[in-house]
Amino acid sequence: MGPYPLDIFLPAAGFGERLRPVTNHLPKPLLPILGTPIIEGILSKLTAICDGEIGINLHWKADLLRAWAAASPWRDRIVFFPEDPILGTGGALKNAASLLSRRPFVVHNSDILLDIDFSRLIDEHLASGNVATLVCHRLPHLSNVVIDEHGQVLDVENPGASRPDPSHVADKVAYTGIAAYSPEILSFLPAGVSHATVAWVAASKAGRKVRAMDVTGAYWNDVGDPTTYARGVLDALGDRGETVYLSPASRCGRLEIDGYVVLESRSEVRDGSRLRNCILLPGAIASGSHENRIIGPDYMISLSESDMQPSVHAAEKKRIPLSDPLFARRFGVHAANERRVTPAPSSPLWSDAILIGLGGSDRRYFRVQHDGRTAVLMECAREDPDFDRHLAYTGFFARYTVPVPALFAADNTNKRALFEDLGDTSLYAYLKLPHDEGSIESVYRSVLGSLVTLHTTAADHVHECPLLQARIFDYDYFRWETTYFLDRFVAGLRKLEIANRPGVDAGLHRLAQRVDAYAKGIIHRDFQCQNIMIHAGVPRIIDYQGARMAPPAYDIASILWDPYYRLDDQVRERLLTYYLDEMNAQRRPTFDEKTFLESLVACRLQRHMQALGAYGFLSEVKGKKYFLKHVPEALRLLKEDLAEARQEYPELEGLIASL
Repeated sequence: MGPYPLDIFLPAAGFGERLRPVTNHLPKPLLPILGTPIIEGILSKLTAICDGEIGINLHWKADLLRAWAAASPWRDRIVFFPEDPILGTGGALKNAASLLSRRPFVVHNSDILLDIDFSRLIDEHLASGNVATLVCHRLPHLSNVVIDEHGQVLDVENPGASRPDPSHVADKVAYTGIAAYSPEILSFLPAGVSHATVAWVAASKAGRKVRAMDVTGAYWNDVGDPTTYARGVLDALGDRGETVYLSPASRCGRLEIDGYVVLESRSEVRDGSRLRNCILLPGAIASGSHENRIIGPDYMISLSESDMQPSVHAAEKKRIPLSDPLFARRFGVHAANERRVTPAPSSPLWSDAILIGLGGSDRRYFRVQHDGRTAVLMECAREDPDFDRHLAYTGFFARYTVPVPALFAADNTNKRALFEDLGDTSLYAYLKLPHDEGSIESVYRSVLGSLVTLHTTAADHVHECPLLQARIFDYDYFRWETTYFLDRFVAGLRKLEIANRPGVDAGLHRLAQRVDAYAKGIIHRDFQCQNIMIHAGVPRIIDYQGARMAPPAYDIASILWDPYYRLDDQVRERLLTYYLDEMNAQRRPTFDEKTFLESLVACRLQRHMQALGAYGFLSEVKGKKYFLKHVPEALRLLKEDLAEARQEYPELEGLIASL
């Protein structure tokens, strides 16, 4: 279907008083969300399906909005409607009647973030005969639009305030700030200042169809204050699977980070600074240490830890009693535990637990803080087969100086454990910051040093950890990985039919036989930069519960040929040499450099097919679309692998070339 013949109207005149001092510098529509002004993100969606003109009303910071429009892709379609004084949500439509009286139009408040299929709204409006189709959702604390069983609007409680009347029992929904209208709606608006709700109720009483379209469950954020703005920025960051955003037009010195860090255009961070959960707006300059803040050109807004979280994390926040035996020793509240007394939730012996992490795991991790101490709570499903392994591996690895988080306490019955808090800065996030080549290489050397310890000292004592010793990465598992690639990536994500499946399977059979034949030791199995934390400047390893007995080259393939971060070829060669030198220095009879290098190409093939299979599964089945951005690099690496092994696996060459 081509574009709909509808115009667009964006109310953009408001003062944004609850967002001051931010809006002393920028009007709300121009507040950036990872480099894109809110109004620009809205128009990108609407102009993809609506071919009409774009009306924008103006009052506060009108010159900035005009300047933005003049540089935008829609400058020739935009019509301004200045207001002095501000006319309200209804008066704005009446004032723009010269544009809006021609044909149906969409209204989208320019401080709203909403993720819906806008074509559904337009289709429903055009097919229904509605004079107004209001996009609504069910949030009890905001639901003040009274509807009947057909969704017809009957009344609006406290118009303009989104504040329900608790004494009135009725079916109510909350208006999102988005609607589709027919021009007839304008006849129900008075001249001058008014609210759009006046027209809804008047049209409904006159027998016109004014219906609510329920989008409950869709992402919605009304950017009205610093907390909701921060949440919108961090939600966008989470949608990308990131914790760090640096605008190309920002300036960044040597910097220590933790949590979420956003540097918008024309912001600057001075050398030696530390940022944790901070958003720097255009023109901001930061030096020193800052935590849980929005920083602007001449102001700082301090927020709580839970306010500086994405929506899903804020929604999952919970209160936990520190007298629970799992937490008591770590947080020093033994007395309450010994008396078997559970304190009231308002007691200081309770703490907020805030969801953390953005990975592909179904496990949930919460940060618990109290009296200057912190820890990470891991919660697993009752049927999680890796819980016992996680605990056993933690103790075993720590005993042989593999740098894993310390285990403070465990609750085996409820599949919970309390770990050392390593912060939120993964190697992946660290690499988002500007670093010279020498610094990057130094960090990777430390990472490889830990891997050598895993591959040697820990492997020599694997008999002390029977759960790991029995966990063999064998032929069947290698074939599972490559079948996973065929099913989840080739057929699942790319929707390709494999013309020569028997031939491809024969090649994968030979590959699995080859990798399985190499000597096995302990490997992490998912040793990539998102599973390495930089804590106090030192790399630490997480997500190791999948460790197995397999050829060590699999881990080297994972970290040095990592789709999450492309190493310079020369740096990679030096790092590989470093690993080999360290392994040779151990003088281990089971390590042969020539055999290791032979195994490396086969392990790279295995690893990159496994990664692509995982990206297909996580994006298509789990809905984590941000993994798709890593597909091009994983495919590039896989094609490099095949270039070195083309003669051994000709069946795979045609398949991979088609991808």
